[in-house]
Amino acid sequence: MSVESVFPALEPLLPRVAKPVQYIGGELNSTVKDWASAAVHWALMYPDAYEVGLPNQGVMILYELLNEQPDVLAERAYAVWPDLEALMREHSVPHFSVDSHRPLGAFDVLGVSFSTELGYTNLLTALDLAGIPLHAADRTDEHPIVVAGGHAAFNPEPIADFIDAAVLGDGEQAVLDITEVLRRGTQSKAGRAEVLRRLAETEGVYVPQLYEVSYAEDGHIQKVTPNDPRAPKRVTKRTTTDLDEWPYPKQPLVPLAETVHERMSVEIFRGCTRGCRFCQAGMITRPVRERSLAGIGEMVERGLKASGFSEVGLLSLSSADHSEIAEITKGLADRYEGTNTTLSLPSTRVDAFNIDLANEISRNGRRSGLTFAPEGGSERIRRVINKMVSEEDLIRTVSAAFAQGWRQVKLYFMCGLPTETDEDVLEIAGMAHRVIKAGREASGRNDVRCTISIGGFVPKPHTPFQWAAQCDPDTVDDRLRKLRTEVNSDRRLGRNIGMRYHDGKPALIEGLLSRGDRRVGLVIERVWRDGGRFDGWSEHFSYDRWVAAAEAELEPVGVSLAWFTTRERFRDEVLPWAHLDSGLDPDWLWEDWQDALASREQDDCRWTPCFDCGVCPATGTDIQVGPSGTVLLPITPIMADGG
Repeated sequence: MSVESVFPALEPLLPRVAKPVQYIGGELNSTVKDWASAAVHWALMYPDAYEVGLPNQGVMILYELLNEQPDVLAERAYAVWPDLEALMREHSVPHFSVDSHRPLGAFDVLGVSFSTELGYTNLLTALDLAGIPLHAADRTDEHPIVVAGGHAAFNPEPIADFIDAAVLGDGEQAVLDITEVLRRGTQSKAGRAEVLRRLAETEGVYVPQLYEVSYAEDGHIQKVTPNDPRAPKRVTKRTTTDLDEWPYPKQPLVPLAETVHERMSVEIFRGCTRGCRFCQAGMITRPVRERSLAGIGEMVERGLKASGFSEVGLLSLSSADHSEIAEITKGLADRYEGTNTTLSLPSTRVDAFNIDLANEISRNGRRSGLTFAPEGGSERIRRVINKMVSEEDLIRTVSAAFAQGWRQVKLYFMCGLPTETDEDVLEIAGMAHRVIKAGREASGRNDVRCTISIGGFVPKPHTPFQWAAQCDPDTVDDRLRKLRTEVNSDRRLGRNIGMRYHDGKPALIEGLLSRGDRRVGLVIERVWRDGGRFDGWSEHFSYDRWVAAAEAELEPVGVSLAWFTTRERFRDEVLPWAHLDSGLDPDWLWEDWQDALASREQDDCRWTPCFDCGVCPATGTDIQVGPSGTVLLPITPIMADGG
């Protein structure tokens, strides 16, 4: 395929589409390398719009890391909006990278990072526009190797027919290993089949074509077995152990068009041991690995100089849980006091938050709202999900914040959790009412605000809830209607409470895609052929289209949409992802599921004895906390820390 830029053909189309600036490239700190000088050419795609994809930390890290290699070239691509897609088809313009506008089909590897399964249809659009066969089995040596990554790669079975490989776990070292496989494959003139076998021998890389799935007459999976001796029976995730050795991004990309986040971000630690049973990210990224105080400071200073951003985001799954968070925030606030640089903690827990921390974060900026995630309205349901945030702690924290001058608080919840009742959801209204009362008393003002934001719960693989039945959309929607009525039942308080929520239908489809097997690929393809695009956007999502596709493709083979979503799994059932190892002991996950059903809590193993989740011995790593990343809980021959 030609490697010439398609921009001469693309440029005349741009005045006819919305937000044309998102397709032109040239952002500060972007990279364009000489094509001929590279032995391996990567296209890194985020399968959503530019405004969502450009700030993605994972893509940004790999883009910079790969381009640091002298004989490797990496460029970025994002999903094109339907208006440009139609014009590209009309004028035969292939899908392109935004850096040099080279066609995606010309690259050696197309790496696609999935933060959500609802981006699957956008993958098919990209492949089709690029002239890459949808099905991996139809590709030849002339086509790129299509590699999936991100959290959704921990169950890539629904897209197994469309990808050549998936990377489980952290990507920094994995992409370098994949690059080496491709480099040596080119040197030895190995064909596509041989390259895929070599990838299957690479730690953390799963090649679906090298595995066979057999099904019982009742629709259940009988077994998943390798069909090639070079493919392992189980694929184990990659774990980057020392974050200080990977201080990326060093030069953050600065967007040309408006994006969802416009800040310089530093991942201050990776992993979580809080044990929230609904949280796939917390489970699959174990164990905790903290970046050192010095490492964070150096990244912030270098990143601000390189980007010109005025906001620094301290990122992790729960940033206030960093063992040195007080020193981090005070040190950065001291360093940038009197400048226009502000700090933000996008993710915090009530029980790890205090006013001193809030004051440091807001020292150089205005006091916007505080955000917390109780997740469940009642104490009972919070025990079920292991999110032990007491209402007393929440009221105490927001009262102190309102007394110090804050005026708004946002609370995140989920609806449709396992064992949930109407009463559990209605208690959200009572919590919001009490927050407003406490805020008025603490501040002496009547204009304090509380916004409750509610999402539909989706059971995810590699969590204790992977066996749970998903709540049906009608029940979710009915509970949300009752909650709105309850919020407004006290008009004096209700007028200060905002309520934001999505109906239960997109969550059910996400549930189909997150826990589906290879048969779900037929549904994805039919939805795409029927016009499905940008399913994560409410204005493009069509529940009826997904239901119709599921009925057409699944029922003839003896399963259904409900079979994949609202059905509870049994203990010995072969789950579609059973051969993909996140490091978590399946027996431990099952026991934690039983604890959830019994409303029993699980402690955070960073500060309590190991509870044998299995991650640390499985991945050969430890929890890293304390000054400069000191390992406080090392592996010993007697007991391995459970992560």
